[in-house]
Amino acid sequence: MKIKLLFLVTFLSFALNMAQTKISGRVTYKNKGVAEVNVTLKDTYDGATTDINGNFSFETSEKGNKTLLFSHPKYIEVEKQILVDNQEISVNAELKEQINEIDAVVVSAGSIEASDKKRATALLTPIDIYTTAGADGQISSALNYLPGVQKVGETEGLFIRGGTGTESKIFMDGSLINNYFSNSVPGIAGRDRFNTSLFKGNVFSSGGYSSLYGQALSGALMLESVDLPDQSSYDFGVSPIFLNAGFQRLTESKNSSFGASLGYSNLKLMQDVFNFNTDFSEAPESFNGDFNFRIKTKAGGFFKYYGMYDSNRLGVKTESLEPEEYDWSLVQLKGKNTYHNLSFKQKFGKYLLNAGTSYSFNRSDLNFSTEKDDVENGKTKLLTDGNYINFKTVLERKVNKISALRGGFELNGTSEKLSFNEFVQKHYKDLISSAFVETDLGFSNHLSAKIGVRAEYSSYLEKSNIAPRLALAYRFAKDWTTSFAYGIFYQNPESRYINVPVDLDFQKAHHYIFQVQRTSEGRSLRFEAFYKKYDDLIKVKNLSFIDGQNQYVQTADNNNGYGFAKGLELFWRDKKTFENIDYWISYSYLDSKRDFMNYPVSLKPNFASEHTLSAVAKRFIPKWKTGFNLSYTYAKGRPYYDIATQDVNGEQQYFVRHEGRLKDYNALNFSVNYLPNLGKNDAKAFTVLVLSVSNVLGSKNVYGYNFSMDGSRNSAVVPPVNTFVFIGAFISFGVDKTQNAINNNL
Repeated sequence: MKIKLLFLVTFLSFALNMAQTKISGRVTYKNKGVAEVNVTLKDTYDGATTDINGNFSFETSEKGNKTLLFSHPKYIEVEKQILVDNQEISVNAELKEQINEIDAVVVSAGSIEASDKKRATALLTPIDIYTTAGADGQISSALNYLPGVQKVGETEGLFIRGGTGTESKIFMDGSLINNYFSNSVPGIAGRDRFNTSLFKGNVFSSGGYSSLYGQALSGALMLESVDLPDQSSYDFGVSPIFLNAGFQRLTESKNSSFGASLGYSNLKLMQDVFNFNTDFSEAPESFNGDFNFRIKTKAGGFFKYYGMYDSNRLGVKTESLEPEEYDWSLVQLKGKNTYHNLSFKQKFGKYLLNAGTSYSFNRSDLNFSTEKDDVENGKTKLLTDGNYINFKTVLERKVNKISALRGGFELNGTSEKLSFNEFVQKHYKDLISSAFVETDLGFSNHLSAKIGVRAEYSSYLEKSNIAPRLALAYRFAKDWTTSFAYGIFYQNPESRYINVPVDLDFQKAHHYIFQVQRTSEGRSLRFEAFYKKYDDLIKVKNLSFIDGQNQYVQTADNNNGYGFAKGLELFWRDKKTFENIDYWISYSYLDSKRDFMNYPVSLKPNFASEHTLSAVAKRFIPKWKTGFNLSYTYAKGRPYYDIATQDVNGEQQYFVRHEGRLKDYNALNFSVNYLPNLGKNDAKAFTVLVLSVSNVLGSKNVYGYNFSMDGSRNSAVVPPVNTFVFIGAFISFGVDKTQNAINNNL
């Protein structure tokens, strides 16, 4: 009997110890249930996963003091101490968001970034630019297919949201690039001086940009150059209009590289084949060369250097609008330019140092002459030599995973000598000193802010300014974010209009930008509204003289100009819906008026189109290793003005003598790129054959009109050629980029 009783007590004790205890509760974030949260007893296999409402329930045979663990990739882990006995346990947990760089919302009002890996749809990568029909491999041309950029073909520059081409600035590795475009003559736009393949990424801002950058009323393009190559390579390119070759050499240690390239172009052959609108007395010709090196230090620092030189020349002959004085006029250009950029990046503990300097020299030698009955009767010479130096340093510290503080200073020096027919002789000097500070504040994965301020002092103006900047971003749904940006932006008056002593101030602009964006895998939708207010824009007057004919230069007179620009923009890109097809559509509406330069009253600028629509489509066929690309641009006709002067009570006054609207701009472009297999299958070579046709339909677009001195005659400003065909081959030896090119097209 004692043995049976002992067995019964032991059995009951074991049964009680094996009894299951129920643990249940609810997991929430901001009072809303969270699904897919793992709830476990630490160091055991017991647990459960929350349902759609955040509820969980499980049973355990464990006893005593235990730790209940709540985990989810998007939230910070939570631990709860509990006592497990024979009674049911109810435990609730409130989660806190896990802040990380991948999930954090990004401030994007007014900007498009191609190097940010967090974005599902990157824009303006090198492969984007090379495969956009009509872009001609130029970064600035590819930007014309994005919202906010106006299609202006008669002069170089980025015309952004009602701003002139000089109101946007371009930077390389943080340093300003002066004279990004080649020298040219009136009515013909200069080309990009820099090879697209030099850059691995970029940020294009059409407004509200960072306080790290200044001296741009409208927008900024920040380019980031490539790092060390994967391996050594040799490149060769040939076409009827150019020939170039280059190399990149990676050292055995793989910690440094160097490279160089040479190029020559001449439009003479194409001028003989095509019916050009422009009568080139001397076909456009250019020569360029560059050298670069990259060094990665043992301490983790990184040096980059890039230096280039180019020269170009051309001559244009036009029929005179003053036939009683001369039959035709001739303008000849000789241009030279050199640019050097050195940058350094190094991490020191919690701090990241970015420092860079650049130097450039630019010479533009323009000669104007006129002739009647082949007898020369007048000459004008405009010679400009410019030296430009920029130094900038930025120190940054990460506060946490998505917050940072950065600050620094910048020096931008200019020394220009100008000679205009012995009448105007000037030496313009200015040193702009700048200091800036900026912080990224990540309040959560759904809310972030960028707050900054920039201060500048101009030695020429002898004035200073302070420009605050603010941007906010909020994710209000899974793939939807909204952003707002505000800022004040200053810019010196253009030096080419400063020909006599005058008291001037900074030109000023206020930016207000609101954006809604939806980004998912392979798709991007952006809607943006903006308003810009301009103050203190320069007004000019004619500085006249007689030298065989009536001649004058425009010179700055005061800062009484003003204006505004407002509009709506829409952008849609889709790389997912259709197999092997990438397409995007952009639309811009712009309402703008200005009273600046020689405008007698507030007018719609002659470089601003009210409606602009662009569409780009790319179809890549992997089996053929061939890509077919189309692009189309429509722009409502821009206004044009014939602004003349009259004497009123001894005072020079401007008035609009003729005005009208240009015909609407239309251009359909096509290109095809083929990646053939050359040599043996294991040969490391990459070849691209390119055929492109600009303005396939031959639309006769007009950029503006030139008027005679009395306004009785005019001539249209048109593209040098209506339809242009380009054929070229590009070969790289030492590295096979074929698969990368295919992947980037899908």
